[in-house]
Amino acid sequence: VDKLVNVRGLSLIEVGCAAGTTAHELAKRGASVLGVEPDPVQAKLNRTRAVSHRVTLVEASAQNLPVEDCSCDGVFMFRSLHHVPENRMDQALVEAARVLRSDGFLYVAEPGMDGSFFSLMRPFHDERKVRTFAQSALGRTASHLFLDSALYSCFQYPVLVDFESLIERFTGLSFNNITRSMIDCAEVRDKFEAARTDDGYAFSQPMLINLYRGVRR
Repeated sequence: VDKLVNVRGLSLIEVGCAAGTTAHELAKRGASVLGVEPDPVQAKLNRTRAVSHRVTLVEASAQNLPVEDCSCDGVFMFRSLHHVPENRMDQALVEAARVLRSDGFLYVAEPGMDGSFFSLMRPFHDERKVRTFAQSALGRTASHLFLDSALYSCFQYPVLVDFESLIERFTGLSFNNITRSMIDCAEVRDKFEAARTDDGYAFSQPMLINLYRGVRR
């Protein structure tokens, strides 16, 4: 984000904000952020947390953002578009354009389908279909909503201390139904062990970043 956009002084929306960690990071950079979270369990937890004068966390869906037309400078989707129901992804992109000012931007970061971390996940959480659909929606809809677009790529390198930390990372979440028994199998353990290093179990995860600017009206 720091390399691509300057958020200082801007009014932003983060769609699918989870616990608001990234929203608060954006606020540290001088932005005012509305974090929108559709999961009612997580949204309820968010309402119990300390209030920041630059961050507001609310319960709402990507396709029904609770703000006026042309009222914000930027919309961020960090690994969230592929979690929108497939028949509503295009609507979510149209909704993002609706709330943006004419010179605003949409920043969509989606995980790619290469790298050792994706391979590790596939036996218990195969997201090929939804990730492919998200990229299709971007090409089909977002590219026509904005005047300019650019595609960037980068890598994340998650490191886990042990197999139990992998289980903790994916289970007990309100927005999926992944269980310990789904993860704890020979195939996943073999892939996990292959990633052993002196500093833990290290993986690679490519990220695709679509940055759109200038809303077509």
